[in-house]
Amino acid sequence: MQRKAVRRRVLPGIAMLTALMAGLTGLTGCTSGNGVGDDTDSKAGDSSPAPAPAGKYRSLPAPCRAADGKRLKAMLPAADSLTDEQRTQLYAGTADTSYDGDRHVGCRWTAQTPEETRLLSVVFERVVSYDRTTMSDDDKARQVYVRRLTDAHLPFPGPTTSPATSPGTAPGTAPGTAPGAAASPGTSPAPTAPPAAGAPSTGQSPQPAGSPSAPPPELGSRVIEGLGTEAFLEDKLSAAGASAAQARTVRIVFRTSNVIVTVEYNVQPALPGTVPASPETQDKARQLAQALVERFND
Repeated sequence: MQRKAVRRRVLPGIAMLTALMAGLTGLTGCTSGNGVGDDTDSKAGDSSPAPAPAGKYRSLPAPCRAADGKRLKAMLPAADSLTDEQRTQLYAGTADTSYDGDRHVGCRWTAQTPEETRLLSVVFERVVSYDRTTMSDDDKARQVYVRRLTDAHLPFPGPTTSPATSPGTAPGTAPGTAPGAAASPGTSPAPTAPPAAGAPSTGQSPQPAGSPSAPPPELGSRVIEGLGTEAFLEDKLSAAGASAAQARTVRIVFRTSNVIVTVEYNVQPALPGTVPASPETQDKARQLAQALVERFND
């Protein structure tokens, strides 16, 4: 009889202990769940800097179709001996090899006549910042542009070069009114380094001032305004030789948002002693560059 009584007392005790353990386990689970919730809320409240916006342009236009046919024919006159098929092929251009058409593309044209050879190239480069938490696409593109400007040995930021160094280098294209070409360069024989400072002025001035057969002005390399976000122009003339003509290369680099465009125009005369005119060569290259800016703005 005593054993039965003990069993009856032990069984309720075990039942109560089991219930208490279950209750403690439930409380532990609740506490753990609340802890996880607290961690999630604290992470959501962390203040991290928002990434910089992506660049305006996500793709690039086809470079061989970027310039209209009329403009190409003006810059690249074809020889009369070419057939219609050869002319079509000439103005279609040759695309550069590209492994990523959304990042870097280009096109080249070549036109040869008995008098000269003309080369033209257009290159589009879309710049991307791989860490937009520290730098936007536009800022990265500006960094690339400044590096190329520095390589061209041009000042940045900067207005156009001084009148003494390059006459006719006003922010506009042609008439060099700002440098005072009508008076001082004509009267003083340019004692400083640029020897062409006197000659371009007299040749450019409409007033009858002496040498009507003076060569056209050398406009020179400079930062230019009114072309995309920022732009510069390089004008290089090859060295003169007894049997080789002087070739002129005009290169324009401009940035529009996160895209950098390079236009390079080269004129190589066949006859020694022939020098391509700086104003004409620069003007044609700049007109094409302006047309490309408008294409991006469309």
